[in-house]
Amino acid sequence: MEEEAQRFLDRMAAHCNAADAPAIAAMFAPEALLLSPWAPPCRGRAAIEALHRVWAAEPGGTKTFRVLQDGASGDLGWCLAAFAEGAVTVDGSTLVVPGRAA
Repeated sequence: MEEEAQRFLDRMAAHCNAADAPAIAAMFAPEALLLSPWAPPCRGRAAIEALHRVWAAEPGGTKTFRVLQDGASGDLGWCLAAFAEGAVTVDGSTLVVPGRAA
């Protein structure tokens, strides 16, 4: 699971660094819930895309993620990842709960 989760997060970081809000939103399930301490809860791809458009407009650096812990059961997985935001100097962690697409 760790390698798969890291590939997913690397792709997410690449889309974030390219300010590609539609590509970021497409990585989420249609009715996904995104919870962030920096924004109100967002449900669904349209809301997630709108939030990432706002975030993409902010000056920033290079976002990176690194898997710290992970696990899986069937088609559902989870990973706890550290993230850093380059020049913005925001460091923290994120919990990702991906499901395998059919």
